[in-house]
Amino acid sequence: MPPSPSVFQGRDLTTGSIPKHLIMFALPMLLGTFLQTAYAVVNTIWVGQFLGKSAMAAITVSFPVIFVLIAVGAGLTMSATVLISQYYGAKNLTALHKVVQTSTSLLLTLGFVLFTLGEIFTPHILRAISTPPEVLEMAESYMRVFLLTLPTLFGTFLVRASLQGIGDSKTPLYFQVGSLLINVILDPLLMLGWYGFPKLGLNGPAWASVIAQYLGMFALWFYLHRKKNLVSPEWGRLRGNWDSHTAWDIILIGIPSAVQQALVSIGMLFVTGVINRFGEVATASFGAASRIDQVVFMPAMTFSMAVATLTGQNIGANALHRVRDVFKWGVILSGGITLVGSIVAVSCSEMLLRIFIKDTAVITEGSHYLHIVGPAYICFAVMFVSNGIMNGSGHTSVSTIVTLVSQWLFRVPMAFWLSDHLHNVQGVWYAIAFSFFVSTIVSLCFYFSGFWKKPVVRRKPITASPEATFGDGAGEM
Repeated sequence: MPPSPSVFQGRDLTTGSIPKHLIMFALPMLLGTFLQTAYAVVNTIWVGQFLGKSAMAAITVSFPVIFVLIAVGAGLTMSATVLISQYYGAKNLTALHKVVQTSTSLLLTLGFVLFTLGEIFTPHILRAISTPPEVLEMAESYMRVFLLTLPTLFGTFLVRASLQGIGDSKTPLYFQVGSLLINVILDPLLMLGWYGFPKLGLNGPAWASVIAQYLGMFALWFYLHRKKNLVSPEWGRLRGNWDSHTAWDIILIGIPSAVQQALVSIGMLFVTGVINRFGEVATASFGAASRIDQVVFMPAMTFSMAVATLTGQNIGANALHRVRDVFKWGVILSGGITLVGSIVAVSCSEMLLRIFIKDTAVITEGSHYLHIVGPAYICFAVMFVSNGIMNGSGHTSVSTIVTLVSQWLFRVPMAFWLSDHLHNVQGVWYAIAFSFFVSTIVSLCFYFSGFWKKPVVRRKPITASPEATFGDGAGEM
């Protein structure tokens, strides 16, 4: 049985001002993304300034491999957001509860399976992507520790996605802040061995992430259970509440999204392999410049999630006319902020890179990257809004097609060809920039075709109780 509807308020995004909803819903997620990125930036500073370019290169080659594994779970959590937001918009509590229970079983099982596979195949993958010999052992050791976070990452992703599906983007933020604070405090203590803690070097940040993720996940689950939140899993009844039809819906929508994110990550593995051929400086410069990418991309990725949730709720409520305004305002808000970030990244490239590392050669090559890729950031923002519409409507396969075209028909082949033709790593930078433009064109073609209007989620009888209320912000922490 789902929790009492008296605690089921959430945020109804099917009425009221769309730009206001986008901003108010996106702000907590943007702050959470900012904090997560700020942690990554601070962690990179610690590593770059105290452990050097070899450690920086080790992290750079590790994360594409880790992201391939994370992408699978992230794809299935996208399906949870889509289904929960659409059932919330349709006021179908029973179907919504089935999604929560079934997706919890799926994600936790998947997390443990991928952790095991990652531990087995890590050394083989690192060698396959031409990891520089001087950083191979360090990268393998770092990855083996960090992979311990996979089950908790999947569980946390699912709870956040579920809460966002009912319009609550605030509650996940509070627990994310706590987890990040623990992570930030433990990083230097475990990395450098301060105050009697063991000196673990590059493994320090990995263990800090493991500890912080487990504490954050269990705290969030305990809170939701105490509050009897609608999206809180009923642990004692997971097996009994398994629903095969719901599981098929989750897989049907989630697999294309998982494949899309995995294709991006695998594509980055190939691209990183090309970069690695040019040595430690090229790899480290890409790692430092990528942190600036992350900061500039934050608004685009956050507004994409907000756009997906608004789209899902409004399609569930059969308010298709509002989805067009969601797209328009998403482009205005996300594109405007990203344009400012692009200008700053290009005009202040060397100053920004010095924050991460002191090596002059790394800064010079990283600056080349930002001058080439930075102007294309605006394309990334527009593409993410369009993909958000498609994901929210349940057409997650569109994002997969966009990725196949931009990554595998253009970015990866061009990275190999241009780097060989130009005889330097800047060929890879040009390939990345051009792929942003291609992905935007392909995504916009799908949006303007009206493909998102075709139903994906099977309609089920609406079973909302008369006493159930769907408010504007109530029910958040």
